[in-house]
Amino acid sequence: MARPAVIAHRGYAGVAPENTIEAVTRAADRDETAMLEIDVQPAACGTPVVIHDERLGGIRDGRSLTDAGGFVWETPLAALRETRVLGTDAAVPTLADVLEAVPETVALNVELKNPGRSDLRVGESLSPTQRAERREVWLPFVQRVVADCGAFRGELLFSSFCEGAIAALREVADDAAAPLVWDDLEAGLEIARRYDCEAIHPPRNAIAGTELAGTAYAGFSTREPEIDVLEAAHAAGRAVNVWTATNWVQFDELAAAGVDGIIADYPGLDRGSSGR
Repeated sequence: MARPAVIAHRGYAGVAPENTIEAVTRAADRDETAMLEIDVQPAACGTPVVIHDERLGGIRDGRSLTDAGGFVWETPLAALRETRVLGTDAAVPTLADVLEAVPETVALNVELKNPGRSDLRVGESLSPTQRAERREVWLPFVQRVVADCGAFRGELLFSSFCEGAIAALREVADDAAAPLVWDDLEAGLEIARRYDCEAIHPPRNAIAGTELAGTAYAGFSTREPEIDVLEAAHAAGRAVNVWTATNWVQFDELAAAGVDGIIADYPGLDRGSSGR
């Protein structure tokens, strides 16, 4: 059986300051890395920047994500360039900076994290009226992101927890897309069908028949999933990229289940690639 693609979560956030130039370049240098995963949202001027949390003062294992505070989308770009991520010399980069630093031999998963507001509709399958409304909310930011990505000649995959972001993407580009699943597998599959998405991204405990399915993670409980998302997605010709593996035991179990890609916090989890 083919091993799944290794996708570096925020540039392997377990070993480098996440979503920074340092993280993505180090991750791209590793032979096992098939794809990099990054998060984007706007600075105050609308410029797409690469950061996960909506607030600059988020916490990682007791350490502040940056040395600044406030919402990302209310912070001037010049101030973001002066931030320091997780106590290192790395700053919050623009998407354009990251794209320039990433070799085109490595694919890039751009997660559309936030269009610049707090009232997100995460993990929901929306009604037609709601879809149109949320598409318009996301459209200006998605247009900026797609424009920045236009210079990148490598493989691109856009993902989001928000249907509005996927709807906006389909209006402005024909790049590959994937809904991220939170706590509702049927909603994720419905969004994938609605926009003919190339992939779907469920959490690691949403794969039926695995030991991980009996563990609480993300929005899912310890109950066995009622839907076999792997079977349903593969039957429709969609890839299944699972988030987020933090050790090689999880990676092996997901690989044995037959997933197509695994978003990983650490390099070396694929024992087949690392020679363990």
